[in-house]
Amino acid sequence: MASKLMQAVQYAKYGGKYEALQQVEVPVPTPKKDEVLVKIGAASVNPVDWKIQSGILRPFLPAKFPHIPGTDVAGEIVSVGPGVTEFSAGENVVTWLDIRTGGSLAKYAAASVKYTAKRPMQVSAVEAACLPVAAMTALQSVRDSAGVNLDGSYKGDILITAASGGVGTFAVQLAKLGGAHVTATCGSRNIELVKSLGADEVLDYKSQEGSDLKSPSGRKYDAIVNCTTGIPWSKFRPVLKANAKVIDLTPSVTGLATSVLTKLSFSKQRLVPLFMSANSKDLQILVDLVKEGKLKTLIDSKFSLEEAKDAWKRSVEGHATGKIVVVVDESVQ
Repeated sequence: MASKLMQAVQYAKYGGKYEALQQVEVPVPTPKKDEVLVKIGAASVNPVDWKIQSGILRPFLPAKFPHIPGTDVAGEIVSVGPGVTEFSAGENVVTWLDIRTGGSLAKYAAASVKYTAKRPMQVSAVEAACLPVAAMTALQSVRDSAGVNLDGSYKGDILITAASGGVGTFAVQLAKLGGAHVTATCGSRNIELVKSLGADEVLDYKSQEGSDLKSPSGRKYDAIVNCTTGIPWSKFRPVLKANAKVIDLTPSVTGLATSVLTKLSFSKQRLVPLFMSANSKDLQILVDLVKEGKLKTLIDSKFSLEEAKDAWKRSVEGHATGKIVVVVDESVQ
């Protein structure tokens, strides 16, 4: 298998956005210790993918050029590397690829078992490919940072900004599953969609109420899951309860400084940055929720591997509702 070539999409330097993506043939990877080789059925595109391409984390990421981008993969195991006992060839899986190496925009990828979960037949490759970055980020922000357990016992108020995006659509569902009263912001065209996900109140972010993050019922929030950029701390503070926190999923330099200041000042209202920590346990929880019908993935658009540039462009434009998926191999269900 290692001697064979596969179709892939890569870029050779920082910058260039979707125009820099090149269709190439490269060797099929060989799984190393504690890795599995996955025949990719579908992959999803995340904003972090093209932000890395722009050089936001240079010189650390990518680890080397040329680089096959992407981390979110669902497919079928072709072979297993040394030391792998929990997976076997022929099993369907979903996995997160190490962000340093990427690799999802290709026919095959080598994936660590640390980030791999089994995928039952009830969960399609397209559905599962949406989960690793967006749904794990939503889960960890809602459950771990906001303290909303998924057993329906939570009685507080949660605000989710940019609720029609990839992370936001999952965060609304998970917060509601946990029992929270959910207020959400989104564009006017997506208000009914976000309501259908379970949000109790939905604000047009361009309206005065939406800009001020004010609940129509006058509620203040125990936590805000902030999935967007450009909202200053001064906007959050008036709508927070005394001991509330803002979980910032897109922290800027200013936001990180504010986070430090709220901590040093012993403020009971806190701004807390969150960086997703990939792991197979959380990924399996999400897959099981999809299987049980408790969590659904919203697909904004689907593209073939040959159309990867178009998928990239769609993500860069920033108006996707739900997830952008690249269907790599339709034979992998």
